[in-house]
Amino acid sequence: MKTIDSLDVKGRRVLLRADLNVPLDGETITDDRRITASLPTIRALAERGARVVVCAHLGRPKGKVAPEFSLAPVAKRLGELLGAEVRFASDVVGDSARATAESLGDGEVALLENLRFEPGETSKDDAERGAFADKLAALAELYVGDGFGAVHRKHASVYDVPKRLPHAAGSLIAAEVEVLRRLTDELARPYVVVLGGAKVSDKLGVIANLLTKVDRLLIGGGMAYTFLAAQGHEVGRSLLQADQIDQVRGFLDEAARRDVELVLPVDVVAATHFAADAPHEVVEATAIPADREGLDIGPKTRELFAAKLADAATVFWNGPMGVFEFDAFAGGTRAVAEALVASKAFTVVGGGDSAAAVRRLGLPEDGFSHISTGGGASLEYLEGKTLPGLSALED
Repeated sequence: MKTIDSLDVKGRRVLLRADLNVPLDGETITDDRRITASLPTIRALAERGARVVVCAHLGRPKGKVAPEFSLAPVAKRLGELLGAEVRFASDVVGDSARATAESLGDGEVALLENLRFEPGETSKDDAERGAFADKLAALAELYVGDGFGAVHRKHASVYDVPKRLPHAAGSLIAAEVEVLRRLTDELARPYVVVLGGAKVSDKLGVIANLLTKVDRLLIGGGMAYTFLAAQGHEVGRSLLQADQIDQVRGFLDEAARRDVELVLPVDVVAATHFAADAPHEVVEATAIPADREGLDIGPKTRELFAAKLADAATVFWNGPMGVFEFDAFAGGTRAVAEALVASKAFTVVGGGDSAAAVRRLGLPEDGFSHISTGGGASLEYLEGKTLPGLSALED
């Protein structure tokens, strides 16, 4: 995979696919981490005299113009962080986009409107997607892929455009791929993976693949209750995917066969209902009352998980241990995060809710070796899938 160092960018328009999918409250950006993560590549190109045309998506407008998903606030914030004007095109491949791209001088930056306002961006029809990619590619002479959070999508800006222009990977994608290789091809052991989040069905593929690689797998969050049920335990009104129980029993058997230590909660914080102020108590994980639902791992499990992480050389964590958005049920997620900060291992936080939890709980981001910008992309890579955006850059 080539990097931007291989491109002669001075005086040339470079279409940069970034990941600027930030959370908005109205027009206020509530977390600009994805913007700041894109800055090194944008700055490097601009400083070398490129005319940088940035494209990105925001939310899921489903191929229609939706003002609430406009990238205009992102253009403003990007300009503030760069300390220079970022010109904003009011469309994606129309008159405004063409005029904005053509107006750029060396070292200047522009941002196109939300890619997903165009149905061709996400179309499953190759011809429709290709037609849109032709228009997008016509805005520039070179392409740089740096939106790691979207590389698992076969979208026009990610997959089709780099087939039409000389291309390279930006520094963010290069860094993410290097980290993922350390989690797959260059492992230091013991290798411990912590998986949480709501649904086991979201992680079937990655669990199956990880069981062939890890030394220890810790399961928390809502998905743990399906594992407990698969062992025959009562889980009350906890989140349960009954249709996945047979699959999970297979995982338990496979872990035993491969001598992988699969660690489940031994106690949970069980609440009367799903609410920030719900009455709750700590109960044994094998005896959750029928009228209660588990919303966090308990104190014994927090100690157990921390102990299982203490001797690790490599750790990957994806998914919170409980409903961390509610203070009463954030203790488990905090405990896992603090154990990683205290660890001497190579520690990777797999984006998504895990990264959001680190920020919400006020933990130092530099306490982890790497915090990914793309949870879904990271999981699919670890699942062993070919990611369209990476394969396009490798051609």
